[in-house]
Amino acid sequence: MALNANAGPAPTRESVHIAGLLAALIGLVAVLLLPRPEGLPVAGQIMLGLLLFSVILWVTEAVDYAISAVLITALMAFLLGLAPNAAKPAATLGTSAALTLALSGFANTALALVGAACFISVAMTLTGLDKRIALFILSLVGARTKRVVVGAILVGIVLSFLVPSTTARVACLVPIVMGIILAFGVDKRSRFAGLLMIATAQAASIWNVGVKTAAAQNMVAIGFIEKAFGQTITWLDWLIAAAPWSILMSIALYFVMTRMMPPETEEIAGGKETIRQALRALGPMTGAEWRLLLIMLTLLGLWSTEKVLHPFDTSSTTIAAIALMFTPGIGVMGWKQAQPKIPWGTIVLFGTGISLGTALLQTQAAAWLAHLIVANLGLAGASAFMILALLSLFLIVVHLGFASATALASAMVPIMISVLQQIASGQNAASGVAPLNLIGMTLLLQFVVSFGFILPVNAPQNMVAYGTDTFSVKDFVRTGLVLTVIGYALVLLLGATYWSWLGYLTH
Repeated sequence: MALNANAGPAPTRESVHIAGLLAALIGLVAVLLLPRPEGLPVAGQIMLGLLLFSVILWVTEAVDYAISAVLITALMAFLLGLAPNAAKPAATLGTSAALTLALSGFANTALALVGAACFISVAMTLTGLDKRIALFILSLVGARTKRVVVGAILVGIVLSFLVPSTTARVACLVPIVMGIILAFGVDKRSRFAGLLMIATAQAASIWNVGVKTAAAQNMVAIGFIEKAFGQTITWLDWLIAAAPWSILMSIALYFVMTRMMPPETEEIAGGKETIRQALRALGPMTGAEWRLLLIMLTLLGLWSTEKVLHPFDTSSTTIAAIALMFTPGIGVMGWKQAQPKIPWGTIVLFGTGISLGTALLQTQAAAWLAHLIVANLGLAGASAFMILALLSLFLIVVHLGFASATALASAMVPIMISVLQQIASGQNAASGVAPLNLIGMTLLLQFVVSFGFILPVNAPQNMVAYGTDTFSVKDFVRTGLVLTVIGYALVLLLGATYWSWLGYLTH
């Protein structure tokens, strides 16, 4: 007790904020003061410093993500503006051109899709359609505890197609799941309550991989792919590639959770009726719900037939759907209803993340980092399968330090693209080696970016579930580690078979 009394007060959240910000600034200054390596432009060294600054801010959560975006933009404008132009070293870039580069991510079509996805999520919440769909699916599965787990996973799968925001999906499901737990008379800290809540969060993460429009980090990757290669990946192509992994992982999720956290009872008396009562309490579907359902089903049809039955891209069709949702008479919401519920900070972070990655590529900083990774991981002479295996493992480890897959994608996808380009250029000089499919490999590595299974702080949806106080960090970590191992094993299995057959590893 005496030791505790003399230890002084615990650090406040404010002191943690200040420490994180100071660490980020020290990291930035340290990189800028280091001797510049040969082959790295001054602007590239500045961007490496800004990358370290950004990563420390994001990892420590020293400031809100939106504030970090403003800080990064301001630093890019002045530090790059006063530095020699990477393309023309004889002249400085200038703050105006540097600010244009710092804001370039906001002109990306992927940003429009992320913004539109936020409005779709709000429309679902305002009309209550997401809650109705969730309760309807749960009402079909019965009152056996394991069937309720299956129902929670199925709801997560269905909503991933209709609600393009992971946090919004889990935020919709959490009160429903909590209502089920309380209505069943189950202890909030029981194994059943914990397994149900963890399964809800993990199912959302799993289907972030399966559906292109399910998560913002996917749009980050698409933005970089379009910039680097001048091509995109359609909604259907993404689904064909990713759905098998997500389906197998959903099955694994059920068995891992029910084996590692077995529910205390086989069946809950009156459970099915409790869910049906909650569904009846919603009343009949309103006109707004019917209109939103029609719009969403039409949008799903347009997404899945992109470049097959029509030439319209995902972003454009989604923006058109939002326009319909706001149109008087046939719409489902007004601007004053929707605007306060939009996570503008997420949109700002997304735009800045694209800008950061673009600047890393343009200043040759990403290429320089890629050279280090290729050399140290021994990727230069490796097969496409080994490249996928090593870079996937690298991303899984790096993700442990990130609380946002969007931030992780912003920092790492441009570096992964540069790594793959360097390996491919080396292969071109060799003979008899199947050339890497750069777009396909980038897509497969993006799947791994969504692996936020281990720590509650690795993803916002995990934290939403953790806030219910139904499970311990220990339970999340031990089940999450097993899921991560299975997820990685499936990446290797599909990489050696299905994805190779589709031509995603090599041409």
